[in-house]
Amino acid sequence: MTPPVSDAWTWEYDPDDEHVAAGLPIMVIAEVERLAGQLAILGRDAAGAGRGPLYGGGLRTLDLFGGRGFLHFIVADHLRLVLIVRITWLDE
Repeated sequence: MTPPVSDAWTWEYDPDDEHVAAGLPIMVIAEVERLAGQLAILGRDAAGAGRGPLYGGGLRTLDLFGGRGFLHFIVADHLRLVLIVRITWLDE
């Protein structure tokens, strides 16, 4: 018997958290991970969040803390996965 396929979406850092989030303040990482969880809940609709091309996939951008930084992500519909590929933080 084949196990049921889950419709649940997840998120992860790409290529990994060390590459994407290393050296960032804890509050920034916590906010990124909170937003990533929310994007995963949206599933394929996360492709409409933030700024970027609406059609054809590609990199999307969300503001962090009112524009003090940015979260860059890709929605991989075929994998049911939100990939966090870059975090830009404008340190004050």
